[in-house]
Amino acid sequence: MSQTLTLRQRLDWRRFFRGLGPHPAPHLTHGRNVYILPTRNGVFFAIVLMVMLIGAINYSNNLGYLFTFLLGSVAVVAILHTYRNLLRLEIRAAAVPAVFAGDIAPLPVIIDNPGPTERLALEISLPGQTRPIRVDAGAGQTSTELALYSAQRGQHPLPRFMVATRFPLGLFRAWTHVHLAQTHLVYPATATRAPLPPPSLFSLSLTGDQGRGSDDFAGLRNYHPGDSLRHVHWKALARQQGMLTKQFGGDRSEELWLDWQVLHGNDTETRLSILTRWIITAERDGLCYGLRLPGTVIPPGHGPAHRHRCLEKLALYP
Repeated sequence: MSQTLTLRQRLDWRRFFRGLGPHPAPHLTHGRNVYILPTRNGVFFAIVLMVMLIGAINYSNNLGYLFTFLLGSVAVVAILHTYRNLLRLEIRAAAVPAVFAGDIAPLPVIIDNPGPTERLALEISLPGQTRPIRVDAGAGQTSTELALYSAQRGQHPLPRFMVATRFPLGLFRAWTHVHLAQTHLVYPATATRAPLPPPSLFSLSLTGDQGRGSDDFAGLRNYHPGDSLRHVHWKALARQQGMLTKQFGGDRSEELWLDWQVLHGNDTETRLSILTRWIITAERDGLCYGLRLPGTVIPPGHGPAHRHRCLEKLALYP
């Protein structure tokens, strides 16, 4: 029986300092996941009240009694207001955009206050951060952002963050741990200098450049996401004829293959960094590129969706 009680106590202390495990959004604050303790100022305030009470008893001073009990009543009321400042809130995190390893990702935090009472001086922080973000949550939704450092590539769970308050007097601090079952993607770090692969990895497409060349004008077609804005027929758009893309005739198009095997002699992370740099450069230059990894082949393409698909494969490479 004693071992069972000890295990329960450990679980309770773990919940007190770290909260519960990951759970689906939103995080609802209630009496079981909001904790409160006096701050340093609160402890000092209690010591002062104790000294005042001893002095009032020693000198039988009724005014001292009155002042001591008045301040003590204010402190008791402050406990209630501090605790209620966090109750019945819905806290969620929006999707974190994918970033490269070593960059700072914005973690959007949304606080939904269903009641009409404004929740003042809320402090939101990640573990290890010394300066929390302070926000006032009025009725409805309030959003802010935390700075999330992404050190390693891959699919990572969202870290646990804390929402706390010292409102109204700073004598007590109430807090809740928010640990949402969400993930965010981190691309590999980009190599500082990595020129595109040798010309031997460029291949010719016999179907023509399909509007991506720079030869004679061949006509118009409907705009597709990823088309260069330089080829958009703006006059047709101004005449309310829709968004059209200019096509240019050509005899061939070049396809660039980004091949894992070309980088033999480098370790895995170095290969991934160089491939990441190649993808960024090829997309910037408007090239049609494909990716070859062990067990995975992504056919040539271009555009934001193709870029994300290639970088995602690199981020999740074992």
